[in-house]
Amino acid sequence: MASHKAVRAWPILVGAAILLSLAMGIRQSLGLFMQPMTASGITVADFTFSVAVQNVVWGLSQPFVGALADRYGFRKVSMTGAALYAAGILCAVFATGPLWLNLGTGPLLGIALSCTAASLNLSAAARSVPEARRSQVLGIVSAGGSLGTLIAAPLAQALMTHPQGWQMAMWAMFGLALLMLPAAFVMGRADEVPLPVKRGEATSFREVLREAMRRRAFLVMAGAFLVCGLQLVFLTTHLPTYLAMCGMDPMLSAQSLAVIGGFNIAGAYMWGWLGGIYPKHIMLGLLYILRSIAIAVFFVFPPSPVTTLAFAATMGMLWMGVSPLTAGLVSQMFGLRYMATVTSLAFLSHQVGSFLGAYGGGLILQSLGSYDRAWQLGVTIGLIAGTVQIVFGADSKPRPKPQLREAVA
Repeated sequence: MASHKAVRAWPILVGAAILLSLAMGIRQSLGLFMQPMTASGITVADFTFSVAVQNVVWGLSQPFVGALADRYGFRKVSMTGAALYAAGILCAVFATGPLWLNLGTGPLLGIALSCTAASLNLSAAARSVPEARRSQVLGIVSAGGSLGTLIAAPLAQALMTHPQGWQMAMWAMFGLALLMLPAAFVMGRADEVPLPVKRGEATSFREVLREAMRRRAFLVMAGAFLVCGLQLVFLTTHLPTYLAMCGMDPMLSAQSLAVIGGFNIAGAYMWGWLGGIYPKHIMLGLLYILRSIAIAVFFVFPPSPVTTLAFAATMGMLWMGVSPLTAGLVSQMFGLRYMATVTSLAFLSHQVGSFLGAYGGGLILQSLGSYDRAWQLGVTIGLIAGTVQIVFGADSKPRPKPQLREAVA
């Protein structure tokens, strides 16, 4: 799979950023569809359950997808995922009840995201650049992956004013999903990059799994990763409904998601840059703590357009900064050969949190009539996870040295 010819890094990085941008932009805009779809006979519980299933399937399938990418290549796996993504959105277009909605935005999108979102994209990007530049480049790719929300969220909200309402907006999401296919093809050039060999690096799939399960730094990182999924999916799924309950203009939700995407460009780059200077495990824990404080401050006070957009900007600076830090930690600990697989194992914890954020938030709203207990739990768990990550997340094993350059810039 790996040839020893020189491979240009920039097409791989551009393809990875575009694929990540479209996959996450569409997915983070799905919360905008909850209110209009409930007017068409789909309940809040139906919608949040489909998003919860999506996140569970995403998490459970991610290790297997990562292993397939490590064995058969990024191109085949990511292009298959792009096709499944379009199929899932198409199912949602024709959803008039929970069956097609749960199939499309549930398992189909869950598997598709395993193939098209951060784990595979950042693994492909990491393979294409030298270790000295890796953290900063991962930040750049994550930043580029934020542009999709700037496009998808305002587009979806604007098209919901069309006579066909949310169906027209969902057709637009289908069109964006089709653009993922050429991006996946270009990113697949990472398959041609020769893998560096590191002394002491695990040389088999079984060996790297065994090492991951015995490495404290990895287990702490993976456990703390739960809070990332819980907080972010709670916000993308429930913030539009929360703002509507507070009497805010529906367009404010789309504007907030777009602001998150815009500031995330700077935030992802910043955290990738910081991860190249300071210990990544400390930066990761600090990010969780700052994010939890921002959520607490926002929900304590009644929202207004100004405070909502300020909160969105703050969260944007703290949104996908997790990605370059976790991917950088995995590459440091385990090297590149099985990076997609190991990153996917950590991501399973993230998706457990995503399930709790999506479905748990819906259950709390339905049972108590407000989101107070939901955000309070999210903040508490976030503060604990951030502290544990800082105190116990340092890796005690020495870092092996690479013996081969990955690619040419």
